Amino acid sequence: MGRKISPEEQSWCLDKVTGKVVISKGLENICIDKSTICYIDGFHSKLYYRGYSIEDLAKNSTYEETVYLILYGKLPTRRELNDFSGWMREERDIPREVIELLAKIPRDIEPMEMLRTAVSYLGNLDPGRHDMSLEGVIRKTIRLISKMPTIIAYWYRIRDGKEIVCPDPRLNHAENFLYMMHGGKPEQILARAMDVSFILYAEHEMNASAFTAVVIASTLSDYYSAIVGAIGALRGPLHGYANVEAMKQFDEIGSPENVDKWYREYILTGRKRVMGAGHRVYKTYDPRAKIFREYAREFAERYGGKVKTYYQIADRLEEYVMKQLCETRNICTNCDFWSGIVYYAMGIPVDLYCAVFAAARTVGWSAHVIEYVTENRILRPRLYYDGEIDREYIPIENR
Repeated sequence: MGRKISPEEQSWCLDKVTGKVVISKGLENICIDKSTICYIDGFHSKLYYRGYSIEDLAKNSTYEETVYLILYGKLPTRRELNDFSGWMREERDIPREVIELLAKIPRDIEPMEMLRTAVSYLGNLDPGRHDMSLEGVIRKTIRLISKMPTIIAYWYRIRDGKEIVCPDPRLNHAENFLYMMHGGKPEQILARAMDVSFILYAEHEMNASAFTAVVIASTLSDYYSAIVGAIGALRGPLHGYANVEAMKQFDEIGSPENVDKWYREYILTGRKRVMGAGHRVYKTYDPRAKIFREYAREFAERYGGKVKTYYQIADRLEEYVMKQLCETRNICTNCDFWSGIVYYAMGIPVDLYCAVFAAARTVGWSAHVIEYVTENRILRPRLYYDGEIDREYIPIENR
């Protein structure tokens, strides 16, 4: 028999005041660094990128401008934005080798796994793949942000047996993505909604995928390894798939008239939870959800049909969430509750939603990688050991 190790022997896990063991499961509310990129006020429904409110950015900015802001810490002048947007347009094409790879990937694979593979291979072809200087990482960030929509759109069309649609340099980032997806220039309202969705998903502080990217970068690994790691983290159903699950939930409910019965049968009994509700940081209404909700309402009125049905189901279900869960347990609907309906109106297949999320969030991941490694310290948390030590080793013939 060995002996149980005492808490005092693991002083790094003890509270300095109480002397008790502190376990921060999930690293909840643990600050690993200072940052000027993003601030979330989860108690007052506020989100800021570099000090600018998400409402102002969604109303006045574009994704290209927001990318510039997140990467450089300031809003660009007109000339700077024109040059930056031109740079992004020039980087949209993907190498022939990546297109050939997309054609070889099994059609039934999960799209995030396709994206992980394609981005990893793209990194092999990047001429500056080993350049981890500030300028080098920014160059790779612009390349990847610009190419992500191309990868997703090409994969979608290859998977469906359609000819790929090459990028159009006359269109902005959001317009071009929808153009490559569907083969025609999108309605302006859809293009603007796509642009806003890229802004809303561009950054969200030190979530699981951003943390993964930073952990990898802190070892002084390469940029693409950090982003591929972030894609792998986002691929998990607890992180990047909430809007997918919300849409499945709406399909299960079927009609607005079924919401009451479904809620009583599954939510009140604890058999299920509302997908797209609750957030680790927000204890009030997600400010991004308000913006997505308005687009969902507008599209329901404009297009009717299943878009309207989805909106009516979500609207009715949100009433229950806000009255019964938000007021008592701080579980409110978040942006993913509504974003899927907006994407559905754009004709984006549900299984691609997380890949679109990744295409937007790459700028946030990259910004955190840049910021952290500027004053780098390899991330190395500790665990509290709860087992025995000094156990007697018994030779195998005597066990």
